[in-house]
Amino acid sequence: MENNNLLAAVDLGSNSFRLSVGRIEERNGEAYVFAIDRLKETVRLAAGLDDQKFLSDEAIERAVGVLKRFSERIQDFHPNQVRAIATNTFRVAKNKELLLQKAEEALGFPIEVVSGPEEARLVFSGLAHELPFSDENRLVVDIGGGSTEFIIGKGYQSVLVKSLSIGCVSFTKLYFPNGTVTSEAFKKAEINARNQIQVLSKTYRKLGWAEAFGSSGSAKALVAVLQASGFSERGITLEGMEKLKKVLIKTGSANSPLIQDLKDDRGEVLPAGLAIMMAAFKELKIEQMNQGDGALRVGVLYDMLGRKTASDIRAGTVAQYMHRYRVDTKQASRVRLLADAFYRSALTLSQEDKEKWHHDLHLLLSWACDLHELGLSIAQSSYHRHTAYVLQYADMPGFSKDEQGILSRLNLVSQGKLNKVEINALADEEWQAILCMRLAVMFLRNRQAIHLEGLALEIKDKHICLSVSKRWLANHPLTAFSLNNEKQDWENSGFKFTINVISQNQNDVDSADPYFQHPQLPGNQPY
Repeated sequence: MENNNLLAAVDLGSNSFRLSVGRIEERNGEAYVFAIDRLKETVRLAAGLDDQKFLSDEAIERAVGVLKRFSERIQDFHPNQVRAIATNTFRVAKNKELLLQKAEEALGFPIEVVSGPEEARLVFSGLAHELPFSDENRLVVDIGGGSTEFIIGKGYQSVLVKSLSIGCVSFTKLYFPNGTVTSEAFKKAEINARNQIQVLSKTYRKLGWAEAFGSSGSAKALVAVLQASGFSERGITLEGMEKLKKVLIKTGSANSPLIQDLKDDRGEVLPAGLAIMMAAFKELKIEQMNQGDGALRVGVLYDMLGRKTASDIRAGTVAQYMHRYRVDTKQASRVRLLADAFYRSALTLSQEDKEKWHHDLHLLLSWACDLHELGLSIAQSSYHRHTAYVLQYADMPGFSKDEQGILSRLNLVSQGKLNKVEINALADEEWQAILCMRLAVMFLRNRQAIHLEGLALEIKDKHICLSVSKRWLANHPLTAFSLNNEKQDWENSGFKFTINVISQNQNDVDSADPYFQHPQLPGNQPY
């Protein structure tokens, strides 16, 4: 079967893992994702965290087992057709490197750990695409196993996003071990949740919303139980939840004949989900909430669709940051074009090697160049460090934590000494991108377009060869001085760096090293 028009999203939540497969279809000139297969398994990953935030071997093995089963369903997919997103437990686990390594080996595809706000954005996008379009504000509350996301948005775009570390699995462990419910424990759980929700309640109530939706398994369970048990006529209400709370406390658990339509895998975490939802209703003054479908996994599918159809949310984020930090767009463009030309001509990886590297380094290099002077709005001194810090820790819609880490590293090492990172430990594609960016920033320091006849960059293993015009270097002594320092820095890091100075009457000059033929950069255009 041909899979070319299929996309797969894997949601590694703190309570459940989900896999959604969708087919790309076109209606009235617009692309949509039509769901054709879904898998879900309860993992209770967050329950395996100890007091020091180390995840137990048993929890890791549960995750690995599920991902091996998911892997069979998507084993024939190209890496560009699969996106796996990990959330709160992957964010907070002290041994997350081990967890990530084993999870990726089991799934057979890279896994992105996303920030809380990015998780919230994807949740809203997924829910909005499963509902009739509306230009009115909608509130979405997504109670996960380890965190709860609060989002207000309109259309398909989120406006306010907040992720709090309150979840049905973590709260079950804290207040309702083995699903046991007491009045005192419920009170403590609700107070804890309300205290955390208070930080956003005023801002959210001020913006307001026309409709409220719950997008998680907890919300789905509450809607089913409240309506089937006769506690609520439609959706979730505070009155209905108070009735359910009384039954839980009286019975001591969710195991009561008065509680109808509760699935076996939700019974243990229902009290915690109820306490968090009641806290949200009370703090945000929610009157009624409906169930929303889709959530994170559908948001991931539409994010992938956007990347395929030239509406990548990340490009919009870069544009917003350039505007917010008053980046000189002309200089950013000059640096991007020159770095891009270097990269295209010098990249030595085979197509097979490129596909093994799960980040599009060429695209990330372009965005790193666009944003490289972001830190100037903070301070001129060591501005590249300020840029790196912002890119590492800011909320950047569309970007995973790994992608932000690469953007940050590219900028951190775009100037100054190479020893700020372990350059030899980086993948070939990444250190080559660093080299191209450093050279572009150096050659364009005077912030003017330059014409560099004969400029060429070639890389073979760890041997770098840069060809440049003798006359141009003579007219630019500062760049010539900086270039010699650059050569020394790379050689101190274990590379061989050759500067091939070309006389003005030379064409396709041979270097003393037969490795290199020195093709010029594409078009010899000004940068």
